[in-house]
Amino acid sequence: MRVIVVKDQDALGKASADLVESVMKTKAHFALGLATGTTPIPLYKELIRRNKEEELDFSTTITFNLDEYVGLEPTHDQSYRYFMNAQLFDHININKKCTHVPNGIAQDIEVECLAYEEMMEDVGGVDLQVLGIGSNGHIGFNEPGTSLASRTHMTDLTESTIKDNSRLFDKIDDVPTKAVTMGIGTVLDAENVVLLANGANKAAAVKAAIEGPVSALCPASSLQLHPSTTFVVTEDCASELTVLTEKM
Repeated sequence: MRVIVVKDQDALGKASADLVESVMKTKAHFALGLATGTTPIPLYKELIRRNKEEELDFSTTITFNLDEYVGLEPTHDQSYRYFMNAQLFDHININKKCTHVPNGIAQDIEVECLAYEEMMEDVGGVDLQVLGIGSNGHIGFNEPGTSLASRTHMTDLTESTIKDNSRLFDKIDDVPTKAVTMGIGTVLDAENVVLLANGANKAAAVKAAIEGPVSALCPASSLQLHPSTTFVVTEDCASELTVLTEKM
């Protein structure tokens, strides 16, 4: 496991974009796993800049998002499809038909989950998966207690995650209570994983993920089992780490 500590969010965006681009340039068709939330926005801004100013080409890129709320239409301004269009897809030369987000309004969610797994298998798997981390150590919407072997599934969100996400809604009662998410086993199948984290409020979760025991109580700790995982974290987020890290 590689741990890169950066000064601030701008540096986080640049360092993580370097990692994405380095893998992307080795693939004729690049399968990129994506995350939502505020943490990866600096990465997406930097990828947009490189596309516009340095001709970083997304024309053969295929994307798979980690998760989506159950019950939100793709046009809802808090859906993850809407977020990805606004934060990345609308601004780069990617074929929208090649951008995949779980369908949270599917009539049969179980069938949707199986189909999502098959789509990833059909392209040979995810080449690089971008992750964030929740304050309780969740990745995607894999809450504490989720099986480390889990595949794409529907899950109930914990009170802490609902509270964390309520800042993006008018009121907490508007926050969906269920989501479709890639499972931890699905994430671990990616060839490369890059986890991004910033803010002192994530410091304990990052320490548990990197230095704690591998446990379903901290889903992100499963990444210790992955052969090619890089954490890119800001200095305040790395404040509790004791392991040797790289600074940029």
